[in-house]
Amino acid sequence: MKTVIGIDLGGTNVRVAKVTEQGEVLQELKSPSYGMEGPEKVVSNIISLIEQLDGYKDCVGIGIGVPGPVDTVNKVMKLSSNLNGFTDFPMAAKIEEATGIPTFLDNDANCAGLAEAIIGAGKLFPIVYYTTISTGIGGALIVNGKLVSGKNGYAGEVGNLIVDPYRDPFNNLNPGASESEASGRALIRKGQAVFGEKVQSAKDVFDLYEQGDEEAIKLVDQMTTDLAIMFSHVALVTDPHIFVLGGGVMKSKAVWMPKMIEKFKSFVHPGMREVIFTEAECSEPGIMGAAMLPISNGL
Repeated sequence: MKTVIGIDLGGTNVRVAKVTEQGEVLQELKSPSYGMEGPEKVVSNIISLIEQLDGYKDCVGIGIGVPGPVDTVNKVMKLSSNLNGFTDFPMAAKIEEATGIPTFLDNDANCAGLAEAIIGAGKLFPIVYYTTISTGIGGALIVNGKLVSGKNGYAGEVGNLIVDPYRDPFNNLNPGASESEASGRALIRKGQAVFGEKVQSAKDVFDLYEQGDEEAIKLVDQMTTDLAIMFSHVALVTDPHIFVLGGGVMKSKAVWMPKMIEKFKSFVHPGMREVIFTEAECSEPGIMGAAMLPISNGL
């Protein structure tokens, strides 16, 4: 049985797991990541965790998921706001040198998408587009089991895709960026502007919608339009077989998703209207996806 090591590295915690190629977690260890204490401390801690895994030397590869864009050719992070000093630091090379195991690096949202494409909801489809709709909006394009990361590691990132250029910018994104208009955080911002402190989560807006509140109906209607525009742009460029959607906003999918899909159909060519939209399946997509990086790269 082929086994791999998946590493989910965040600014606060790191998880290291031994995983089968089918996605079964055999052993998992968790530790503080020491993300702000510099790369040498972080990498030394990761190597120590790897060495505590039973039979780690038998694993065919190591995959690491990290926050932020990644140069997947040179295996370095291009931006490391939550991990001090990691921009262009050769983390994968350091771990590979210490363990003797081929090591791969990619963005954590990309890893989640890869998990869904190989062992999750998209495993039967050649072209999978994964989107997480939560505090923000992120995306990943997977073709024939391989991530398309792009020259600078930004491929698939639709959070900054413009759905309406005439709206105000937020959070250093483009005016009318999808993340600023249709994410969970955006719905909270818009809901508080109308309802005040009555809204503390996106769910509060969805609950008001279901109660028939006219202002909430307007907010959710705009959100579904904005998401439909975003997905139509993705579809017109990539023509995927399936969209796999994850993230906290999916907890209220029954409220908004059918409406969004119907609007999406009006924005694409007739032959594209039957593309599948479905919910993500993997319970631990970050670490499973990181573990799938070596598999995706042919190991």
